Amino acid sequence: MLITVFTPTYNRAHLLKRVYKSLLQQQMPDFEWLLIDDGSTDATENVVRSFIVEGKIAIKYFKQPNLGKHVAINKGVLEAQGTYFLMLDSDDYLPVNALLILKEKIEYAKQFINIGGVVGRKTFVNKQLILTKFKENTISNSLDIRFKYNVQGDLAEVFKTAVLKDFPFPEIENEKFCPEALVWNRIAQKYDLLFFNEAIYVAEYLPDGLTHNIVKIRMQAPFASMLHYAELANYNVPLLIKLKSAINFWRFSYNSSLSLLQKMKYIKHFFYVTMLPLGFLMYLNDKKK
Repeated sequence: MLITVFTPTYNRAHLLKRVYKSLLQQQMPDFEWLLIDDGSTDATENVVRSFIVEGKIAIKYFKQPNLGKHVAINKGVLEAQGTYFLMLDSDDYLPVNALLILKEKIEYAKQFINIGGVVGRKTFVNKQLILTKFKENTISNSLDIRFKYNVQGDLAEVFKTAVLKDFPFPEIENEKFCPEALVWNRIAQKYDLLFFNEAIYVAEYLPDGLTHNIVKIRMQAPFASMLHYAELANYNVPLLIKLKSAINFWRFSYNSSLSLLQKMKYIKHFFYVTMLPLGFLMYLNDKKK
């Protein structure tokens, strides 16, 4: 099987029909839809079971306790049968030609060595591109595309399933969030990706979603947030990014129970310490909101 379309979901039963409809309309049939239910208390399971009964596409459904999206991704990667793994959130959907475009790009990428996946564009529901265009069929990685080519905003990453198996999300006790960039940046140390401009994903950022509540979510997952920013500052990125990462490291570290000495174990460069006061001020500002 070429592609696993993976949907982690939590109490989004009312939106899953739109996702399902977009998958029924795909022009490339070599895929499965894999859903991991992250402890939903609504009618999610009944809705998905009704889709399975229809028998129109291959669907697999699993339910886990409410552990967070990153844990659901780890579970999904282990259960996936597709060679490539496309993450499709339950509040989003695919354009009708998305998987056909992916198939063509996957075939095109075979001529390059050390490719860990392909990356397309996201659009808003109104079809407006989320990002400015970059050079078509760019070979880069998740770090350089941001800091060398200055591409900002969300992209639609489709990694090889085998690559994601080698780079699982860290699962930290009592934390239900881990930044996807933490893993994408780790993958960037070993693999390049093929970036292309065609839209393969339609995103709708709902008020109760991760994007709208990201600061609060990071505050509730301080260890994962600290790990992300500590690692980012150690990569080959511009100095300004290193400084911002150091500030955010301290900013979210104050939500943890670690002592100063324990926090210092994350640090490899002295300049981290100089950013502590700014991080503390941002932490105080976060607490006020």
